[in-house]
Amino acid sequence: MDVTVAEYIRRTVLKMPRHEIKMMLQKWGFLSEAQLQTLNFHQIKDNISQEVVQLCEENSANIKQAAALDIIYNQIYQNKRMWSVYQMKKSGEEVEYFDIADFKKKFKRRIRSALKNVTITFKEYEDNAIWIRVAWGTPYKKPNQYKPSYVVYHSQTPFVFISASILKSNLPLLCQALTVASNYHDIREMELRSHSLNSLKDIVFKRYSQNFQTYTPKPLQGGNVEPENADIRIIHENRIEKERIHRLNQEVFGSGPQPKLEFAQYKLETIFKSGPKMDVLDKKEPFRCLVKFSSPHLLESLKSLAPAGMADAPLSPLLTCIPHKARNYFKIKEKKESFATP
Repeated sequence: MDVTVAEYIRRTVLKMPRHEIKMMLQKWGFLSEAQLQTLNFHQIKDNISQEVVQLCEENSANIKQAAALDIIYNQIYQNKRMWSVYQMKKSGEEVEYFDIADFKKKFKRRIRSALKNVTITFKEYEDNAIWIRVAWGTPYKKPNQYKPSYVVYHSQTPFVFISASILKSNLPLLCQALTVASNYHDIREMELRSHSLNSLKDIVFKRYSQNFQTYTPKPLQGGNVEPENADIRIIHENRIEKERIHRLNQEVFGSGPQPKLEFAQYKLETIFKSGPKMDVLDKKEPFRCLVKFSSPHLLESLKSLAPAGMADAPLSPLLTCIPHKARNYFKIKEKKESFATP
């Protein structure tokens, strides 16, 4: 076994939590059950990794098998990577039979026609997800196994989830290989990014109704005791207003949990309008801008605006449309929206 393969396997094992090493090795399937029985999983991880390497040497492991172990780790700990969503497009609406063998063949052939020094590994999962790991090299250097690109493609859908390598210069080639292998002719980034791969899938596959978990302020201790001279009318109006905000939030967002989204972006085109006596613009040219949202939990942040009193209820469609516009590359034309001059 090559020294670089041994070192890569050792480092991969060291990344795993000790109590999960056996489970991941079993999923890997490269070592026999008898070999796994010889391992002491209660010792320190460094010793475990050395013993795993020795067993892999007995089986003459190669880099593709080592890469398969890395896929298993990243599939389980997928939230350690940043994922972006891409949408592909066909020239027609025809539905073709998906052949996984043909997909793999075309994908590898397209990449290797441009770059020979690559390591390409596939793994299929039960939810029709194909995980692809690509370690990139150069015409003069072997593939860098520590900076691979990851692709998750659900067959017979136009959506691809990519966790790109630091070597972003290879991203165009990766996208070309995906379109060729899946018989599409175009691919575009949807400007949706998150560490939560499952949340991105929920949004683009519409596996959830846009339900925001509405925040209801908890009363302070003793808050139900009204002052002697309190204005009953004001208390009543405040209660009515809170109920209205709660109802509108429910109507717009629902009451269920929302996917974890960290970045979203869309293009806005609108008409700038001013009063009749304020000729700010002689020509009625559309106002264009790029709107970006970034937050550790973007949808959770939006849902708390109205209950916190930071925005009127219901929220503007420019905010609530983010998941719904996912299938349209976040290109929004809101020509009815107007901006008043100061």
